[in-house]
Amino acid sequence: MSSSVIGPGSSTVTPAARLAWLDALRGIAAVAVLLEHLLPWFMPALRPYWFNLGMYGVLVFFLVSGYIIPVSLEGRGDVRAFWISRVFRLYPVYLLVAASVLLMAFWMPVREQVPRDLSSVSAHVTMLLDVVHLGGLADTMWTLSYEMVFYLVVTALFVRGLHRRSGTFAVGFGAVAVVAGLTLTAPLLSGPWPAYVSGVLFLVGMACLIGGRFRTTAAYVLGGMSVVLLLFGSFVPWLGAAILAVMFAGTAIRRWEQGTGGLWPVAAVTVLVALAPVWASQAGWWWVQPGVWFTTIALAGATFAGAMALRRRRLPLFLVRLGLISYSLYLLHHPLLRLVNALVGDVRAMQPVVQVSLSAGFVTVVIGLSRLTYRYVELPMQRLGRRLAQRPSAGDSALSAPSSGVSDVKPSSFSLPTG
Repeated sequence: MSSSVIGPGSSTVTPAARLAWLDALRGIAAVAVLLEHLLPWFMPALRPYWFNLGMYGVLVFFLVSGYIIPVSLEGRGDVRAFWISRVFRLYPVYLLVAASVLLMAFWMPVREQVPRDLSSVSAHVTMLLDVVHLGGLADTMWTLSYEMVFYLVVTALFVRGLHRRSGTFAVGFGAVAVVAGLTLTAPLLSGPWPAYVSGVLFLVGMACLIGGRFRTTAAYVLGGMSVVLLLFGSFVPWLGAAILAVMFAGTAIRRWEQGTGGLWPVAAVTVLVALAPVWASQAGWWWVQPGVWFTTIALAGATFAGAMALRRRRLPLFLVRLGLISYSLYLLHHPLLRLVNALVGDVRAMQPVVQVSLSAGFVTVVIGLSRLTYRYVELPMQRLGRRLAQRPSAGDSALSAPSSGVSDVKPSSFSLPTG
């Protein structure tokens, strides 16, 4: 993608160019998460503690997903095509990383947070790891749980024709986050059975969503299941609700941009999400202390707002390219960090020049590998997904939702991985 097509002097702007600012945001977010994990192991003296780099990056990712995903579904007007594109966008690299971690287990133990039973298999298949209180093979996989919950909820709302009420749902989840913080101290749905039950429902539901039969019922069941798991099965219920509020706030921003909604829900959500951990029982971590948490939220919001304000200007090409490979970069870097640490030992005890050299070398290698997986895994599978999405299924009639629920927005060529 060339940055020249989004310069201020351009007479025509392609859909991909109009959304290049989102790629740039994803590039910034991916680098922030990478640094959050790299600095404590390689150069701890440089790690900031006045805000949380990793949560900052994750919040930016969630705002981007909220901004684009619901409108992408509306633009397609087709639940089946949407889910085929999601499956072929998310799973190939995800499964590659999972297989690589298992292969490395011959030399380096899998993270102790990952159960050694079939509940872990089920949770990895659905990507609902965090909301069934299980650890992922890669540390960063936890955020995919909330992306998946968001997709399932948005699908249910779309089928029901409620998807345009983004501001209402944003404020609703924000309020739930505050209440959950005050009342819930641990997952109410304990044990391995949430992973097993959700695994069965997910696979059957996906078959219906993609195959076309009982699609509406499947959308409602999966959407309801995801909300129940979010609130009663996740490690930190208030955080899960706050994340959904942030994502719907991203959608509300897009509604405002399109002239179909106001910005008041975004302001309300900002206050609610900021307050959610202040009195929460589960708020003993340094990164949710009021000063750090408020600063992290403010920086994420300011970054999104700044990029949006500059969306028609020329953008740094390296950030756009980083955004294109951000999904691979996001999933690959943590297992590779663990591998490097196992091979070279404690980098923190080494001389500063060695720390800098190893850090630069690691970043270069992980970006190079991410470019390879993007080119040879992500892109081919995305193309295959698009071809399959164009084929009608046996159970399909025209559209998957009421005609009143289909947006007149044209399908976007922007393909958003999670973060």
